[in-house]
Order: sequence, then C-alpha cells, then structure tokens
Amino acid sequence: MKKIEHLLEMTLFNSRWLLVPFFMGLSLSILLLLVKFIAELWHMTATVMTISASTLVIEILHLIDLSLVASLLIIILLSGYESFVSKIDLDGHEDKPAWMGKIGFSELKLKVIGSIVAISAIDLLTVFLNMSEYSEQDLFWKVTIHLTFVVSGLLFAMMDKLSHPNPSK
Repeated sequence: MKKIEHLLEMTLFNSRWLLVPFFMGLSLSILLLLVKFIAELWHMTATVMTISASTLVIEILHLIDLSLVASLLIIILLSGYESFVSKIDLDGHEDKPAWMGKIGFSELKLKVIGSIVAISAIDLLTVFLNMSEYSEQDLFWKVTIHLTFVVSGLLFAMMDKLSHPNPSK
C-alpha cells in the first residue's frame, strides 16, 4: 500500500510539468504583443506628421499598455514557473532580476492586480482624452470598472497584510 501511495504522490508531484505548455503559450503571447507593438509603432511613425498631438498621446498610451502587459506576462511566467514547476538556476547571472526567486503566490497576486489597475488607468486616461466619442453611460461604466479594480487591489493588499502580519511587531 505504501508503494501505491508513493507512486500516487510522485504522479501528482510530477504533474506540475503539465504547466510548462501554459508558460510556453504565455511566451508566445509576448512575441505576439511584440509584433503588435512594432505594427502600432510603425503606424504611429508613418502618420506622426498628420495626426494631432492628442491622438499621438493616445497612441503612445497604447504602446505603454502593451509594454505593461508584456512585463506582467514576464513576471507571471518566471514567478509561476519557479513557484509551481522548478527553480530557474541563474545564480551569478548579471541580468537576473532582483525579484526573481523572491516573489511568492501572494506577491504575484498583488503584482497582477497592480498591473491590471495600471492598465485600466491608462485605458481610462485614453477615454478621457477622447470624451466626445463616449456616452455618459460608457464613461460611467469605464470609471466604475476602474474603481472596482482599484478597490479589489486594495482588498487583496489588506487581506495579504492580515494573513501575513509583520513579524517584527
């Protein structure tokens, strides 16, 4: 019976490797974001002399959005892989990010919601720069959704603080 239990436990433990295709898919998503980023940058460069300054700002905000999403994907990829699959051995590598190996699931959650809030804020700024194109109802829902993200982020942070009180106090 002990051998069956050990086999079951090893099977469950090794099933973590089934996450690798998900992480590879996220890597491909970053590549797709890069293609979109380059296409938008190319379009913006080609039309810079014919568009208004506010349109240029909106297009730059779209590039920032893409950069934030790509950065978030990198954090999720590396932290998720290290948390759930295997440690990434980069000791001594000069380019190893300082946060790598230190972000647990709780910190990852906060980074994700923080990034979502930032992305939502950029989207809301874009809306405010083009307010004439949106109805009052659209503006109401955009602000409401953004505030929901902000409140959710604050609640996540408070729950995390309550579940992991500062040990020095």
